[in-house]
Amino acid sequence: MRSPGDAARAILDALRPLPIERLELHRALDRVIAEDIVSPIDLPPWTNSAMDGYAVRSDDFDEGAEPVELRVIEEIPAGRFPARALGPGECARIFTGAPLPDGADGVIRQEDTDVPGPGRVRINDRRDVGRNLRRRGEDIAGGRVALTAGTVLGPAQLGVLASIAEPDVSVHRTPTVALMGSGDEIADLDEREAILAGKKIASSNTYTLTANLHRAGAVPRDLGIARDDPGDVRRRLEGAEGADLLVTTAGVSVGEHDYLRLVFESMGGTLGFWRIRMRPGAPVGFGTLGDVPWIGLPGNPVSTMVTFELFVRPAIRKLQGHSLPFRRAFPVEVGERLHYPPKLTYFLRAMVTFEDGRPLARLTGPQGSGILTSMARANALLIVPAERDTVEAGEWLDAIFLRDTVHVEEPPFE
Repeated sequence: MRSPGDAARAILDALRPLPIERLELHRALDRVIAEDIVSPIDLPPWTNSAMDGYAVRSDDFDEGAEPVELRVIEEIPAGRFPARALGPGECARIFTGAPLPDGADGVIRQEDTDVPGPGRVRINDRRDVGRNLRRRGEDIAGGRVALTAGTVLGPAQLGVLASIAEPDVSVHRTPTVALMGSGDEIADLDEREAILAGKKIASSNTYTLTANLHRAGAVPRDLGIARDDPGDVRRRLEGAEGADLLVTTAGVSVGEHDYLRLVFESMGGTLGFWRIRMRPGAPVGFGTLGDVPWIGLPGNPVSTMVTFELFVRPAIRKLQGHSLPFRRAFPVEVGERLHYPPKLTYFLRAMVTFEDGRPLARLTGPQGSGILTSMARANALLIVPAERDTVEAGEWLDAIFLRDTVHVEEPPFE
């Protein structure tokens, strides 16, 4: 059996970012840029005013007493260029975003002025001399990289591309993930009566995994629930052809009716590993079926969600072109005594709150792998290392926050 960290690295080492496609900006939100983008222009393209006021020359403001009276030679609204440069004793009425005339090196805000007569302005406060400018190229210089490959396109990044007149962008393709459950006892919600009568078990994994796939930015392809029959398992696995990743739940254990491994190998699938030293979620498999990478998750609902977070979500991020696939972990104080058999890494469902400025983690209740409410109440996975069998209240352990947006290159667990 591999350690969780070794398993996560093995999966990612076998994957490569998906091919590139060109998308219009309005379709590219949250996608990953596939190549450096060089700006063809300076941004801003000219030095412009940062507020409404008067464009002035610093040379017209000596150390003498205020106020200073200047002649207004023109008005420059946004969208119009100056008619000529400023000379001594001259200024221009200017508005936010308008280009500064040559000779001007500052903008006096209009609140610091009054008008003594036609074509004249009186400057009552010199605090803005040499200020309130947006200088040409101060944001991006023409010929320089505006956004690097691997950047995630959020609203600000899309705005940058629009600002440099890029109508579309090269991004990595969105992964399609084929998803298959298995087991005669499992039923979808169209068999509601059988579920309520206790004759079937609802396939909660279908819904948790589909939601997690959407949230990770992948496109699910539902292969359905395979019966405990090799022929049905094979037929559904064939539906994964052309997908970028195959994820299955259950069927990789050692029971007499767990046919997935047998059928997988009979179809030419290669198996890299199928056990991990962890709880919950030891029976995790990884391999390839044809050209499709495969991750086999356990069937218990909590195990499925925990192993998705640790292994499938980073795999999807790698396919999307992210260079930082894993959520980070950081220290939290343990709020209760923990005792678990050693030699396994435990990922416990916890709620982390901040008390007196410190993060305090408490378990969300019983930690059985079938108790899905323990996951529903959790905002973090508390990591108990394999060498620890007892952790006392007040000690510190690492935790992974389940909605954290900060990611790291290496798995934050071993």
